[in-house]
Amino acid sequence: MRLGQLLKGIRIVREFQGREELSPDTAMFSLVNSNDVKSITADSRKCTRGSLFIAVRGAVADGGKYIRDAIERGAQYIVCENIPEDEEAPIRRGDRDIVVYIVVKSSREAEAMIAVNNFCNPSHQLKLIGVTGTNGKTSIATLLYNTFTALGYKCGLISTIANYICEQKLPTINTTPGPLELNKLLDQMVAKGCQYCFMEVSSHAIDQERIMGVKFAGGIFTNLTHDHLDYHKTFENYRNCKKIFFDSLDKEAFALTNIDDRNGEFMVQNCKAQVHTYSTRNVADFKTRIIEQSIDGMQLNINGTEVWCNFIGEYNAENLTAIYGAAILLGAPHDEVVKIMSSLHSVSGRLEYFRGEDNIIAAVDYAHTPDALENVLKTLKALKPKGGLTVVFGCGGDRDRTKRPVMGSIAGNYADKIYVTSDNPRTEDPMAIIENIKAGMDAESVLKAKFIPDRIQAIQNAVMGAKPDSIILVAGKGHEDYQIIGTEKRHMDDKETIKEAFRLREQNNM
Repeated sequence: MRLGQLLKGIRIVREFQGREELSPDTAMFSLVNSNDVKSITADSRKCTRGSLFIAVRGAVADGGKYIRDAIERGAQYIVCENIPEDEEAPIRRGDRDIVVYIVVKSSREAEAMIAVNNFCNPSHQLKLIGVTGTNGKTSIATLLYNTFTALGYKCGLISTIANYICEQKLPTINTTPGPLELNKLLDQMVAKGCQYCFMEVSSHAIDQERIMGVKFAGGIFTNLTHDHLDYHKTFENYRNCKKIFFDSLDKEAFALTNIDDRNGEFMVQNCKAQVHTYSTRNVADFKTRIIEQSIDGMQLNINGTEVWCNFIGEYNAENLTAIYGAAILLGAPHDEVVKIMSSLHSVSGRLEYFRGEDNIIAAVDYAHTPDALENVLKTLKALKPKGGLTVVFGCGGDRDRTKRPVMGSIAGNYADKIYVTSDNPRTEDPMAIIENIKAGMDAESVLKAKFIPDRIQAIQNAVMGAKPDSIILVAGKGHEDYQIIGTEKRHMDDKETIKEAFRLREQNNM
């Protein structure tokens, strides 16, 4: 694609060919419309001859530091916020090609718009639904994908667990990909005939403008609780960041918000989109009531229709209401949606449970925030397990430390036995993280707790020490099949560990 086409809509401050500043009215107009860009990247290591390198100023690293490396590898076009000093700025790629510098107001904005322009606005060619909030994003996005696939549509999914283009599964790194990867995925979905895409939208992606220029047909707000304060610094910043997503929706889109959450109405204030509400407690456009539940599922009344679902807990009832509401807003027939909802199953690592000997149930859940942990523990406690409720959990290292004592307090309030262990300690001392969690526990909670940094050992001890008819919640990692210790990613799967612990328990009881 020509350089001028890629730069459409970007706020350009200055332009240089080598060290010669160009007039935007004459020379640059000719330049940008007569040069083909061979490839685009924000990673200098991927540059080849004729590449356009976007020196993105990130939260951790500044792409400006890698301009020289990009040029040495073949980049001829550099998009950056600050041109390197004259004595340091390379002006030629090899012996012949003069490097073109485009200085922009925002490198993040430039990356997003270049990505949109390069793939010819793929989000305009399908119905893209964004799901944002602290908890429930993965479940809602994935189950909407499953629902519309069951309805006979070709669909895409962009989520924490995996990305899908129709039935093709692709690996995922971030909850929301960077702009170039995101628009490439959407372009591939369009090429495969996808009519819908369901996508998790993280606060990091909103703040870093990864979704800028992307057109959403609808947005769903789940809830807002304590998380990511290591990045956003304050809860108010975190909340306001989420609102930006809804502020960006146009009048043809819908905004579906959870009014049971105290921030639900705030998210859609002054929203141009068509606002709709869902609830399990209040009057709303889409309303669900739990009739009864057991470990195997719950009977719901959704907008006057009763349906059995393979999920438990009020938070799952909220998720299912959002799924139902979004499906109806997208034009799906009520009877078909309800029928499909009765056949849906939990997403991997989201209250996924296993039965062992002596009717012991071990559930794996991704709950890694105070609110999510409390929701799951409250749900399991309500089942009144005869053998008691045990929780195994930890907190991630190099992340928000303020939630650790809060989660310790929550575990003490609901669980009969507590095993405090490691999550992904990363570069922090695992025992220091455990001490942060312990600081939130009262004396009674500490007495019923064990502090074991080895996660495998903690899970095994919980299973081996469980009473018959008890429930064990292993929280924090869910679908993840690894543990990050230091800077090393090691294989570690809670589900595998539970199954092995059940096998050992059965072996010992023979």
